[in-house]
Amino acid sequence: MTDAAEQGRICALAAQGQRDLAAVAASYPELFPPRPFDATLFGNVAMAIAFGAPWCDLDRLRVTNRAVLWGFAVDWLVDHEARARDEIDRLAVRCLAVVDGGTPDEGDQLGAFLAELRDELVTVPAFAAHRERWREETRKVLAAMAREWDWKQTPDTLPGFEEYLDNAANLACTVVNVVHWIHADDPATLAHLDALLAASDQVQRILRLVNDLGSYERDLRWGDLNALLLVSRAEVEKRIAELVAEARDRLAALRGDCPVAADYLARQIGFSSGFYRSTDFWGTP
Repeated sequence: MTDAAEQGRICALAAQGQRDLAAVAASYPELFPPRPFDATLFGNVAMAIAFGAPWCDLDRLRVTNRAVLWGFAVDWLVDHEARARDEIDRLAVRCLAVVDGGTPDEGDQLGAFLAELRDELVTVPAFAAHRERWREETRKVLAAMAREWDWKQTPDTLPGFEEYLDNAANLACTVVNVVHWIHADDPATLAHLDALLAASDQVQRILRLVNDLGSYERDLRWGDLNALLLVSRAEVEKRIAELVAEARDRLAALRGDCPVAADYLARQIGFSSGFYRSTDFWGTP
């Protein structure tokens, strides 16, 4: 009964997060069309974050949830809406200008949503010292998504498996983790941020491959890249096992100094490994 009660509490936290994300989407209707940004996507995002950091309340997780949703918005615009590379380049310039404190252009709903996120982070004492880390991870995400868009334009010359895996920042996992850690403003976490970012990148690579195993059929329908287009399922599973073993060692070394952040990353691996066995995050296209 105790275990079930705790699981129920976490599910309630996810339900609250889903309502908040639905309200955000309603505020930016052009950015979040009902298909594929449906209740399924909002619920899946909120559930993943709630199970990843169940010790937090909704106020602590609201910014994290919204950072994930922003990543999904960029992914949709780049992968499925952009018709030319210069559109993607302009999108990246606009986003980085907002991160740097600029005002988004009128009608730029992606930039306006990012500005909301930035303005909430600004209120946290840790932001001033770590703003550049958030900017750099945002830049990496935008560059990685643009790189994948380029690959998709030449389907006869796809990247190698390791090159594809090195582009895992297009999953926008580490950038969300930076937002989460800055907003939490925990001294032990921030004192070891460099090591945590390295561990987060390792986790991001694992999640990229776990995601690919779970979303292969959808990726085929949507015309997205997937590791299974490059190597066999057995090779992907072998690489995941290697990365998990390496991540386990990294997290064990971090657990003594920043146990909460280490557990947060470990729970991301565990949750995603179970979640992607039967579904993925996106709603109906």
